[in-house]
Amino acid sequence: MIEVAPGVLVATHAFCATTTTVVVGADGRECLIVDPGVTSVEIDTLATELASRGLTVTGAFSTHPHWDHLLWRPSLGDAPRWATAHGAQRAEAVEDENARKAEGSLPGVDTSGLGRVSPLAPGVTVLPWAARSIRVLEHRAHAVGHAALLVEDAGVLVAGDMLSDVEPPLLDLDATDPWGDYAEAIAMFTAVAREVSLVVPGHGEVGDHDELVRRIMADRLYLDSLRTGASTDPRLVGAADWLRAEHDAAVARFRT
Repeated sequence: MIEVAPGVLVATHAFCATTTTVVVGADGRECLIVDPGVTSVEIDTLATELASRGLTVTGAFSTHPHWDHLLWRPSLGDAPRWATAHGAQRAEAVEDENARKAEGSLPGVDTSGLGRVSPLAPGVTVLPWAARSIRVLEHRAHAVGHAALLVEDAGVLVAGDMLSDVEPPLLDLDATDPWGDYAEAIAMFTAVAREVSLVVPGHGEVGDHDELVRRIMADRLYLDSLRTGASTDPRLVGAADWLRAEHDAAVARFRT
C-alpha cells in the first residue's frame, strides 16, 4: 500500500488495475477498507500488511454492487461492511449472478463474501464510522446504489467505478435514464471538486486536483459523444474487447 494522503493508503491490483483504499482512523489504530482486493492472495496479503502496521479493521464499504467490489476474506475479520441501501439490496438480489461473473473472470476467486453487506439508512450522507469523518456521495450513474466517499479532512475522493484514467464512463444501460443518471453524477463531482485534493478511481491511477478536473471534463465530453457515436476518447485506444463492447452498446443505445 502507498500512502497518498495523511492516513489514506491505496493498493493497485493486477486485475483491471483495481484499487483498494484504506482509511486510517484518527487514533492510528483502526482502519476502514473500501473495496478490498480481488484475489484471495491479494486480500490476505492486505490483511497481513494492515496487521503489521498495528491496524485493526473496524469498518468497510462497498462502493457498488458489482462482484469485484464486494469480495471479502475471513482474514479481514468481521467488521461491519456497509453499502448504500440500494446497493445492499442489489448485492443480495444478484449474489448468484455476481458469483458466476466472478468465477468466469477469475477461476478460484473466493465469492463467499458476496451479498453480505449492511445497508446504510436511506439518505445517509456521513458514514457511521466514528474514527474519521467520511461523506457518502450516492448517485446512480454506473450501478444501482453506487456511492463515492469523500475523506473530508484529507480531501480524498474515493470514486468507485467513476473518474478513471483507464476506463471511459460505463453507464448502467439497464437503467431507465442512464445518460441522465451519469450527467447528474458528473454534476455532483463538479460541485465537490473544490474540496478534493486527490481522486482514487476504482480502476486506474490516483490523480491530483487538476487531474480530477481533467477527468470530469473528459467524462462530460465522452457522455456528449455517445449521441453522435464520434468519440475520440483516448481511453478507447487499444481498449480490451469487453470495454470496446460496452462502448459500442452505449453508442447503439443513444443513437436509436
